[in-house]
Amino acid sequence: MVQIIQARDISLYELEEKFGLKLTTDSNFFTEWTENLPTLTDAEKQALERVKSNYLNLNQRRLMSEEAVKMVVLSPLLDLAGFYQPPFEIETETSIEISAEDESFLVRGNIDVLVIQKRLWVLVIESKSSKFDVMVALSQALAYMLDNPNTVQPIFGFLINGREFVFIKLIQQEQPRYARSYALSIERDSELDQVLSVLKRLQELIG
Repeated sequence: MVQIIQARDISLYELEEKFGLKLTTDSNFFTEWTENLPTLTDAEKQALERVKSNYLNLNQRRLMSEEAVKMVVLSPLLDLAGFYQPPFEIETETSIEISAEDESFLVRGNIDVLVIQKRLWVLVIESKSSKFDVMVALSQALAYMLDNPNTVQPIFGFLINGREFVFIKLIQQEQPRYARSYALSIERDSELDQVLSVLKRLQELIG
C-alpha cells in the first residue's frame, strides 16, 4: 500500500531514508552564497532600506502572514534581483509529486514560488509566516527540489519568513546532496544586503 504524505509534513529523516538525500559538510560544495557576490548600487541599498522599514513597521503591529511576507519582502527582492525579466519566468503554487524508488512512499505538495529559465527550475522558494522559524520550511523545500526534472545542473532553494532567509543548494547526480547557508536576518546590519547579493549572484549563474 502506498503511503502518501504532504510535503509540509515530511521530515529530513524521511527524505534521507526514502530518497537517499544527504547533507554534505564539504565547505566547497556551496560557495555561491559567500563568494564573488556582486556589489550593490546605492539605489539598491536604498530600496532594501525601504523593504526593511516596511517589514519592521508592519510586523511590530501584527505578525505577518505568509501572504504578507511574499508581498512586502519577497516580491521586492525578486524584482531587485532581476527575476521578473527575461529569460526568467515565475510560477506560483506549482504541484509536485515524488515517489520513493520502491513506489511505497509518495510526497505531494505545492511550491510557493518557482523561478524558471527555459522550462528548467532554477530557484525554488518556500515562504512562511513571520511567527515560524525559517528552518521549518527546510524539509518541505528539499522535497520540492527533489522533484526538479533537471537532474544534471544544481538547483537552488530560498527559504524566507520575512525576518530570516536561508539559501539551499541541491545536486542530484549519483546521490542527492545538499548544503545550506546559515540564517541571514533582516534585523542584522548588512545581512539583507547579502541576501540580495546572493540572489543577484544566482541570477548571473543561471541566467
